[in-house]
Amino acid sequence: MKTIDELLTEGVDGKRVFVRADLNVPLADGVITDDGRIRAVLPTVKALAGAGAKVIVASHLGRPKGAPDPAFSLLPAAERLGELLGAPVAFAQDTVGPAAHAAVDGLEPGQVAVVENLRFNPGETSKDDAERGGFADALAALADVYVGDGFGAVHRKHASVYDLPARLPHYAGYLIATEVGVLRKLTEDVKRPYVVALGGAKVSDKLAVIDQLLGKADRLLIGGGMAYTFLKAQGHEIGTSLLQEDQIPAVREYLERAEKTGVELVLPVDTLVAPDFPDLKTKAPAHPTAVAADAIPADQEGLDIGPRTRELYASKLADAATVFWNGPMGVFEHPDFAEGTKAVAQALVDSDGFTVVGGGDSAAAVRTLGFDENAFGHISTGGGASLEYLEGKTLPGLAALED
Repeated sequence: MKTIDELLTEGVDGKRVFVRADLNVPLADGVITDDGRIRAVLPTVKALAGAGAKVIVASHLGRPKGAPDPAFSLLPAAERLGELLGAPVAFAQDTVGPAAHAAVDGLEPGQVAVVENLRFNPGETSKDDAERGGFADALAALADVYVGDGFGAVHRKHASVYDLPARLPHYAGYLIATEVGVLRKLTEDVKRPYVVALGGAKVSDKLAVIDQLLGKADRLLIGGGMAYTFLKAQGHEIGTSLLQEDQIPAVREYLERAEKTGVELVLPVDTLVAPDFPDLKTKAPAHPTAVAADAIPADQEGLDIGPRTRELYASKLADAATVFWNGPMGVFEHPDFAEGTKAVAQALVDSDGFTVVGGGDSAAAVRTLGFDENAFGHISTGGGASLEYLEGKTLPGLAALED
């Protein structure tokens, strides 16, 4: 795929450049709580504006139902982008309508505009090729060139991600080029030992990537809510812990495969339990108890890996040459259940290997728990996209950028 460096060499002075970013930031009462995704697109926007382009930034935010919804407006993201750029950013209150055209027409070389949430138009996410194509045509009328830099959306076959690049000269932005380069290090000529730590709530979300990694990783460390389905598959009592019972046959098959192929699949040896799920708003003390992973009381819920497991996982990560981590080890949003996730993050910080945090809740946890982002080899902006790449899937947004 062509990159933004090639575009800059060709020249963009005075050209309208459409940047498909990922500004899907978390909001609380209209206030951005984590601006990591906005900061991730800054190098691309700054380079284009600095070269004299008229930059049109577009993104989705949340899951509005194909119509305008003030709760999902991109205005806070546009204002934050302006703060980070240190320059005014125009904001269009529609996506392809009169306001968008007026904002673009008003741009001088080197200036930036943000159009409203792409998902306010049903054509963005439509499964109908014609409807999606119609919206892509309307977006194409705003620009001369397309730059894809929204890595968190490249696994979606959406109009601005998949159809629009076919209608304009297209290039990969700095973020996508970086993300793809990192993922290649995790799939091609990997430095070993290669250790993967997987967490999060649902084992079903990770089955496909586990299937792929059983043939590639040296060790798999399992934590989070998904670990309890593994423990149940081994015949252990898990109390009221999260369970996907329908996934037990698949989990048992993976446990058997790991043993046969020599992949070290490591499960928690102890866990923190409490009688009820913690209150994440008040952060009221939950008074957890550490119990052996095979001795969870019937009336208790597992909510984090325990202290012995934290030490075990840190030791399994210590000699890794390559690490990929996706998914928290527990309910990290509550201080009583954050230590497992913190221990894994710290093990990555202490590692001499190439460490990758796979986006989503893992990236949020790194920031929430106060870690220096520069202490990791790479923090991805797209958890779902990263997982699908590692699963071996073709990502529509990356395929669309290929020549």
